[in-house]
Amino acid sequence: MNHPAANDPAANDLAAPADRLRATLGHLLDGLPPRQAAGAVERLIANYRGATPTDAPILRDRADVVAYAAYRMPATFEAVRSALAEFADTLPEGWAPDSHVDVGGGTGAATWAVTDTWAGVRPVTVLDWAEPALALGREIAAPCPHSAACPIVPGTDWCHFSARVSRSSLHRQVKGGSLPYEDEKFSYVAATRLPAAPAPSRVVRRPQIRKGQVLLDLCEPDEHLRRTTVTKRHGDLYRAARDVDWGDPWPPG
Repeated sequence: MNHPAANDPAANDLAAPADRLRATLGHLLDGLPPRQAAGAVERLIANYRGATPTDAPILRDRADVVAYAAYRMPATFEAVRSALAEFADTLPEGWAPDSHVDVGGGTGAATWAVTDTWAGVRPVTVLDWAEPALALGREIAAPCPHSAACPIVPGTDWCHFSARVSRSSLHRQVKGGSLPYEDEKFSYVAATRLPAAPAPSRVVRRPQIRKGQVLLDLCEPDEHLRRTTVTKRHGDLYRAARDVDWGDPWPPG
C-alpha cells in the first residue's frame, strides 16, 4: 500500500492526517447510496460477531470495503494514534521510523496514525490475510511501566484505554448514531529493541475528580495496581492530576 495521500495532494499537503482521512473517506462514499452503505455495515457487524469461517473473505466487494472504512477507520485511527503517541514518548528524542509494516492492516488506518505521529514520507507495507510473523522485540516500552506479567487478574477486567472520536455527519449516518462523538476502547503493547524509558506509572482508569482531591488508579513498576489520592496539599502535583487523562503516564514528565 502506498503512503496515504488525499485526492488533491497540492491542496492537502498542510492538512493534518486526521483531516485528510475524513476528506478521503467522504470522497470514497460519494455515489454510494446511504441505504447500501448502511446495509453493508450491518452485514459486516453480523459477520464479525457471528461464526464466519476465518478462511471466508468478509469484505466481499468495493461497497463492503468503503462501508468498512467509513465505519471503522476513524475510530481505529484515533486508537492507534493514541497508542503511538505514548510509545513515541518513551523513545530517544528525534527518533522516527525509516519504514513500517502493518500486519493485518485492513484498509490502512494505522498507516495514517503513523504519519500523524512521525511526519515524513517512508516506505509502507500493509499486509492482510497474513500469518503473524513479526518478532515482538525484547522490551516493553508502553503502556506498561514494567516488562512483567499484567497485574490485572484475568476475567476481572482488561487493560485498556479510550480515545474520543469526533463523528462527522457522514460518520453518524453510516453508524446510525446521533452523538457528535464516540469513545473507542482499545488495548495495545509497544515493544522495541531501542533504549526505552517506560512511564514511571500509568493511569489505567478514568481519573475521579472530587472536591479537593483526585483519585488515580495506577499500574506501577513493582507490578501492582494501586489507587493514589492526590490532594490540594500536593500543590503542583494536584494541579497536574486534575489535567491528567486515562492512559497518561504518572507523574507527568
